[in-house]
Amino acid sequence: MRGQDYSDLAEGRCVHVTGLLTSAFTAISHKAHAHGIECNINFKMQFMLLFSRQGKLRLQKWYVPLSDTQKKKISREVIQMVLARKPKMCSFLEWRDLKIVYKRYASLYFCCAVEDQENELITLEIIHRYVELLDKYFGSVCELDIIFNFEKAYYILDEFILGGEAQETSKKNVLKAIEQADMLQEEAETPRSVLEEIGLT
Repeated sequence: MRGQDYSDLAEGRCVHVTGLLTSAFTAISHKAHAHGIECNINFKMQFMLLFSRQGKLRLQKWYVPLSDTQKKKISREVIQMVLARKPKMCSFLEWRDLKIVYKRYASLYFCCAVEDQENELITLEIIHRYVELLDKYFGSVCELDIIFNFEKAYYILDEFILGGEAQETSKKNVLKAIEQADMLQEEAETPRSVLEEIGLT
């Protein structure tokens, strides 16, 4: 039934199943990369929103073509809907023809909209994997890291999810790509002499 959340799913059971899913997710990823196989998760996201407890939007990524007016309207509606929910309520709910899956980490809510047939627990694991990547990069990530380094948060997300689909399940590979990009940026920002510019040193 539309608008009805999955309140019959006990929170403890949800956490247990998500933990098992995380182990399977990691094991499949490691085996695939060990054999040189690119491991993509069959998963389609419509958009992701990161917002604070006060409803301040900190990051937004859209994988469907929408006007700015539509994006603002959807963001406002989803944020208000999620913030109105009680802490012990399930993290899944149906909205329009999509599923909204969210998880709160400290002062930030990570919220995804996926197609109706998508698996909610896979979506939770995608959110958790993104948080792990942020945590590894920033070192105990907090809201201020997202505010002052939003371009890095977007870059990490783009390395992990492309076109709404999970492209890289290995945290190690994602972080390696980010480190390489940081090195290139540092080299580009380092001032060079005239001789270095023309390749004589």
